[in-house]
Amino acid sequence: MDEIDFKRLLDASTEQTQRLIEASAAETQRRIEAELQLRFDQVDATAADLRNHIDTTAVDLRNHIDTTAADLRLHFDIAAEGVRNDVKLVAEKVTMVDERLTREAADIRAEMRQGFADTQAMIRATRTELDRRVPALE
Repeated sequence: MDEIDFKRLLDASTEQTQRLIEASAAETQRRIEAELQLRFDQVDATAADLRNHIDTTAVDLRNHIDTTAADLRLHFDIAAEGVRNDVKLVAEKVTMVDERLTREAADIRAEMRQGFADTQAMIRATRTELDRRVPALE
């Protein structure tokens, strides 16, 4: 084998090695891209699952808040109605007490007027009696 044959063999070997390296690099590039695509697809699927879970949780939370608000409103309305009834009852009692006090005050005034009238009548009678007795004594 002479030098020219050796050089041709070496060049052929270099070209073949270069083709193998390029083929290997292309295969490696294809595998990396396929693996990356698989991972991206998994990340997208996980993100979609998370979005669905968050949306479901948000809907559940809204429903819970709406239910709780309705329950609170109902309890508030019931409590407010109870307070209204209590206030009506107190107002009725105050009206009754006011009426009773008005009657009592009227009765007391009538008794006082009668007492004053009786006292004045007694004083007049006593005075008339005195007016009659004093001149007789003089």
